[in-house]
Amino acid sequence: MGCLDDGRFGAELENGVRIGCAEVGLEEEGNNGAIEDAVKVLLQGLGEDINREGLRKTPLRVSKALREGTRGYKQKVKDIVQGALFPEAGLDNRVGHAGGAGGLVIVRDLDLFSYCESCLLPFQVKCHVGYVSSGERVVGLSKLSRVADVFAKRLQEPQHLADEVCSALHQGIKPAGVAVVLQCTHIHFPNIESIFLESNHQAWVKILVSSGSGVFENKNADAWADFFSLLKFRGINRDKIHFRGSSEPCWCPSQSSLSAKVSSKIEPANPVMVTAVASIIKSLGEDPLRKELIGTPSRFVKWLMNFENSNIDMKLNGFLCGGKDSLNANEEDNLNNKKICSELNIPFWSQCEHHLLPFHGVVHIGYLIFDGFNPIGKSLLQSIVHFYGFKLQVQERLTRQIAETISPLLGGHVIVVVEASHTCMISRGIEKFGSSTATIAVLGRFSTDLAARASFLQSIPSPTSSGEQ
Repeated sequence: MGCLDDGRFGAELENGVRIGCAEVGLEEEGNNGAIEDAVKVLLQGLGEDINREGLRKTPLRVSKALREGTRGYKQKVKDIVQGALFPEAGLDNRVGHAGGAGGLVIVRDLDLFSYCESCLLPFQVKCHVGYVSSGERVVGLSKLSRVADVFAKRLQEPQHLADEVCSALHQGIKPAGVAVVLQCTHIHFPNIESIFLESNHQAWVKILVSSGSGVFENKNADAWADFFSLLKFRGINRDKIHFRGSSEPCWCPSQSSLSAKVSSKIEPANPVMVTAVASIIKSLGEDPLRKELIGTPSRFVKWLMNFENSNIDMKLNGFLCGGKDSLNANEEDNLNNKKICSELNIPFWSQCEHHLLPFHGVVHIGYLIFDGFNPIGKSLLQSIVHFYGFKLQVQERLTRQIAETISPLLGGHVIVVVEASHTCMISRGIEKFGSSTATIAVLGRFSTDLAARASFLQSIPSPTSSGEQ
């Protein structure tokens, strides 16, 4: 692959005839409708009421997000590069390398995202791209970012993405060589069974890939030494980079050994929902029968079914004992002897009901304990967090539900803080990488005792000290 543009996806036909804007608009509107219908099928397959508040506009929102996240199918690299090439003579005496006379040009830390072609979940990309100019031609630096983004905004996997960006830039700029290094991060989203099988669930799967052309074709070429020297402050270990042609590791968590082991115990994916996902892929401009995509609809449905709207009762193992009522007789005396107890950094995973995109983070729980009142085990709190996390959710509701459920278990005086990263903050055109959201719920004494509330909030570790979320 790696051609400058693909006639299947652009608005310009191979014979040079351009489709009229009205026709393109009508075609896209029809595809949007097909995506919306497919999303309704998925929501109904989850047992949801598509007319309930919060879900009414979800099919439209999902359609827009997918269109935004795969807009690269309708863009052409040659339209970006042509007109952005500039003459630059370089050194007058042609000794050494500079400017248009063979100097290395690098653009680092380009934040991109793409949709994984194996599971349809978004993954993040930190892109470093460079080229050695030739023929006294340089390209506008912003165009390197735009070309990378064209291919990122398609269904992708890391090595293929790196190869396409490299090939497209080589054909468009005609340089002495192009180098691309991608740091890719895929959320390791667990299912409801594996979260209890793995004692230390890793939230992320990371991989380093590279691709080179011309003077970068050989992975041991001297040109790579200069490139990596300029990336030394990015924490990139050259020995861990996968070069083109090397054996490709298992990248997508949906195909990992544990996921395969757990999914083998799950019933086959709902065929109606699988067909709906296949129709979404087709509406985006892809071929659902392409070998890399054949299993994608089934994997996506199996993952999505973790959020089925089931009526399973949560077993609290006899802990629900009307905690606050048992304190009424001597409550004032007890409150004077209060002690703040906390459980911090309980991980959670969930699915945004507005966009069907994952969000994840940590939950911090604080509560007051008194003389004769023993704290409950962390495992029960984790179970409650997971119970409400594995649903179509919004963060505000998740915070409130956790607080209201644990309140009677903990004497009625609780505070819950949820910190989360939302995929929709990067994959709907907003592209605010690294942003996070915090919500809080306070019940009982924490509603009025500002000192107790402040004490708990100050005990919450910063993300840098608690590890990557």
